[in-house]
Amino acid sequence: MSGQTNRLVVVPTVTMLGVIKARLVGATRGHALLKKKSDALTVQFRQILKKIVSTKESMGDVMKNSSFALTEAKYAAGENIKHVVLENVQTATLKVRSRQENIAGVKLPKFEHFSEGETKNDLTGLARGGQQVQACRAAYVKSIELLVELASLQTSFLTLDEAIKTTNRRVNALENVVKPRLENTVLYIKGELDELEREDFFRLKKIQGYKKREVEKQMAAARLYAAEKSAEEFSLKRGISLGSAHNLLSHASQKDDDIIF
Repeated sequence: MSGQTNRLVVVPTVTMLGVIKARLVGATRGHALLKKKSDALTVQFRQILKKIVSTKESMGDVMKNSSFALTEAKYAAGENIKHVVLENVQTATLKVRSRQENIAGVKLPKFEHFSEGETKNDLTGLARGGQQVQACRAAYVKSIELLVELASLQTSFLTLDEAIKTTNRRVNALENVVKPRLENTVLYIKGELDELEREDFFRLKKIQGYKKREVEKQMAAARLYAAEKSAEEFSLKRGISLGSAHNLLSHASQKDDDIIF
């Protein structure tokens, strides 16, 4: 019962059968392509997940080293190092830009860090603690680079997660809803066409039987007419009545049949 209801409402014709078969072929190809796309996205998703885990593990050590370098710089150059750095820095030399990467039709955002211009704060901490200030700067540059990489991985992770969910929904819809419905429709149309073919065959047999009976009736009428004409001619030649002529002709035909047998 469910197989009959889970189908499209269509007129069972040969043309519609071809249309539904073409749609079934398209759905099958689409299902195969979406399945491959889902597998490719899943592989990329797992690779990004591994990178996120390794980046977060190294993030703790990098941030710890950066905080320790800042403490050393404050100890060597004094607590008011912040004002000294701000006075010597005019523009940022480390910047971030974004681009897009295409993975199986899904555009993933990627963030990249780059240096613009030369470092102009080499005189920072010249009075005292200059070496520690530069070490602190290098440690925090490394932290920023790692943070940019982690932000790129996290954004790609979320985008891929949503794309995989959407693709899997489409794959499941094609596999469990669209394809079975089209297949049931094809079976329904084939069954109806077979039934129409049987009905046409039965109709032709009935028509042939009717025509055969009509021909037999016409032949019987022709024989009766021929017998009447023969009896009239025989009665005129012999000068007997029409009934006697019928009797003589019938006896003669019976004798001929007996001779044949």
